Amino acid sequence: MMRVKWSINDYHRMIAAGILHDRRAELLAGEIIEVSPEGPLHASRIRKIANYLRSLLNGLALISEAHPITLMDSEPEPDVAIVRLPESRYDDRHPQVEDIFWLIEISDSTLVKDLDTKQKTYAAAGINEYWVVDLNASRLTVFRQPQGKAYAVRQELSQGELSPVAFPEVVMSIEALFR
Repeated sequence: MMRVKWSINDYHRMIAAGILHDRRAELLAGEIIEVSPEGPLHASRIRKIANYLRSLLNGLALISEAHPITLMDSEPEPDVAIVRLPESRYDDRHPQVEDIFWLIEISDSTLVKDLDTKQKTYAAAGINEYWVVDLNASRLTVFRQPQGKAYAVRQELSQGELSPVAFPEVVMSIEALFR
């Protein structure tokens, strides 16, 4: 049995036609994947992390919460996307690879998908940095240096400080991601 791979254009036509209007879904590597419902803890943590990043990156980047990004064969909705300014550049399109500084997924029930499927999708697209915030273990997994469908560097952190590749002058508290 062969699976049908959907293009970005196919996916956009389905959205425009209302085929997916009553479903939470995203396109990953040409496959339409249903997205889990969002619980209060997950939603709260997205807001808190996004606000923390806004305080650190004010005027340097746009912090986008749970909105689509467009990749070659995917249109995921990462929990937080740190993208280039100005915001008006996204009036008629979603952020694309060249716009993205890094992506963050917050995991309370989606850890396997975030560490596997999403990691491979983001690496294959050439996203320079990808973070997974594991709420259950209070652990941050940082992926850097995409090579094919994987990242050459993987770090697991639960405390201390970290600077994103795109903004080495910005020092972030790991613990602040879990408060």
